[in-house]
Amino acid sequence: MKKTLFALAFASAGLCSVPAFAQDSQATSPAAAPASMPAEQPQAAPQDDTSAPATDAQAADTSVSGGNLQPSQPVGSGNWFLDANVGRTNGSSSGGFGSNASGFNFLHGERGRRTGYGLIGGYRWKVGQDLGLGLEGGYTDLGNFRVKNVFNSNDVNQKKQENALRGWLLGVNGRINLMPQWYMSFHGGYFHANDNGHNYNNSVGQDLHLSSGGRAGRGSWYGGVGTGWDINEHFGVGVQYDYFHANAGKVRNDDTGETRADLKRSTGIVSLTGEYRF
Repeated sequence: MKKTLFALAFASAGLCSVPAFAQDSQATSPAAAPASMPAEQPQAAPQDDTSAPATDAQAADTSVSGGNLQPSQPVGSGNWFLDANVGRTNGSSSGGFGSNASGFNFLHGERGRRTGYGLIGGYRWKVGQDLGLGLEGGYTDLGNFRVKNVFNSNDVNQKKQENALRGWLLGVNGRINLMPQWYMSFHGGYFHANDNGHNYNNSVGQDLHLSSGGRAGRGSWYGGVGTGWDINEHFGVGVQYDYFHANAGKVRNDDTGETRADLKRSTGIVSLTGEYRF
């Protein structure tokens, strides 16, 4: 009986010590980590607000394009061009162009008026919003060809009979567009005229005892103005007046020996023109 009581007392003491031991164990153990923590987000690298400046070419390209002359092209650009013209010459050895308006006719050659032709090529730069300047070269013939003779037995090329003024030219040209379509043009420069073979005098001159007094200087000048309409940026049509100055040589008075320059070969022409720009 004593042994039984002793065993029960020992078991009771052991059970009482279990909560105390558990409490001590909880006090000495580290605190548990929180169930969940938000993940730390990486910070984006700072952005540079300064953008690279536009190049000079880009700035120029956007600031100077437009205008009335070739609107799609910037200032400083340019175009090759080809001009062709056909018209009627003044054909008079005395008086200026139009001195006899009643005799001027595009279909007939009264008072020696003839049909003239020209072909010019060159390059023109756009130097302003509405202004173009360039160089040109070409050839003009002011009355040696009669195209209608294609339909008969007469010669088309009448240089031997007519010996009209003709020659090569080299000069400058300009164009101002008052509107994208409407333009005004001008050109001028050096004109190398044909040699007329000393055929300076007619029968009237012979009756007056005049004869050739020397070879003509072939180098001279030309100039002209015009206006027209650009159908688009590649093709335009217009009307223009050109004057080609040329010395005929010197005429000598057989009685006195006096010589003087004869300017009767200088010729003006009113013509229709067409221009194509590449």
